[in-house]
Amino acid sequence: MSQRVVVLASQSPARLGLLRQAGLAPEVVVSGVDEDALSADSPGELALVLAEAKARKVAGELTDGQLVIGCDSVLELDGQALGKPADAADALVRWQAMRGREGVLRTGHCVIDTATGKEASATASTTVRFGTPDDAELAAYIATGEPLYVAGAFTLDGRSAPFIEGIDGDPGNVIGLSLPLLRVLLADLDVRITDLWA
Repeated sequence: MSQRVVVLASQSPARLGLLRQAGLAPEVVVSGVDEDALSADSPGELALVLAEAKARKVAGELTDGQLVIGCDSVLELDGQALGKPADAADALVRWQAMRGREGVLRTGHCVIDTATGKEASATASTTVRFGTPDDAELAAYIATGEPLYVAGAFTLDGRSAPFIEGIDGDPGNVIGLSLPLLRVLLADLDVRITDLWA
């Protein structure tokens, strides 16, 4: 059987990097879904709704039996879903609220086999323990621009890593995609992740 084409329905370089490190060689097709137009009853459900919307939109544009992976992450803090901050001021307010506390990073995953039309989806959750960066450290971090492009205004694999004291759960999920969950979802579609190795 010929190699299945994997399509990542996300412009996230971190997600692409995780898939490549795991031996996959996905193509990238950005969905263009209006995230602000979607809502859900909880942060975990919102992450899943967004992931499914992205995967379904991209899958609907493809016809050659590709496997489409859609993901979206939000940070749950005080019951609220925090995506990417609107601007530097928003990022600062977020970090002032997060430091010294715990939040839960929720990433929705949706995999669609365009050959069969079947899909499998679930949300992975990882608890994140934030350190206590001072105002000068936060100002320096926000000035890099990095927090404006990531859910929750932080990332585990970038400049904010020194401000994260620990996590409980899958680190990949915090970076943007849970490889163990992806393996399970692919298996639900009768696809082994090892068969997708490039």
